[in-house]
Amino acid sequence: MKYFDELKRSMTFLAQDPRTVFIGQAVAVAGTAMTNTLKDVPADRLIELPVAEEMQMGMTTGMALTGLVPVSIFPRWNFLLCAINQLVNHLDKVAVMSSGGFKTKAIIRTGVGSERPLHPQFQHVGDFTDAIRAMCTTIDVIRLEEPTDIFPAYEKALLRDDGRSTIVVEYGDFYGEK
Repeated sequence: MKYFDELKRSMTFLAQDPRTVFIGQAVAVAGTAMTNTLKDVPADRLIELPVAEEMQMGMTTGMALTGLVPVSIFPRWNFLLCAINQLVNHLDKVAVMSSGGFKTKAIIRTGVGSERPLHPQFQHVGDFTDAIRAMCTTIDVIRLEEPTDIFPAYEKALLRDDGRSTIVVEYGDFYGEK
């Protein structure tokens, strides 16, 4: 099994659940390597957004509060940094602030940008996994280092019943290398 193929299989699996909706930049319009993993997701489940990361994370939280399971795509960690307020202070704290009255389940898909064959410079290749793990108290963060990690991580994120959200971290270089 190949890294890219497992990502595509996982997105197709997620799309089979009527609660999922895929939001972000380059989800309905080509633009990143992640776009190609969504080829088999029905077009009416893809919501293309402008580059407005904090708004996107706010929408993610709102959708999750309604019972949807948003798959919110931030192609690189460096872009997700622009949504940290909404992630850490809102999505991560919903259950705590409501004393368990509200539970949200969102899947945040992000990645460490590829460096090969062309290095895009350092504003595109950050890995902030450890820092976000330290800041979030209710969100799980899972790194996808091997193809065998991919489907189980996305399956767990969708099927979990504990009201927790999941950040899934992909590696751009592995799309073509593993």
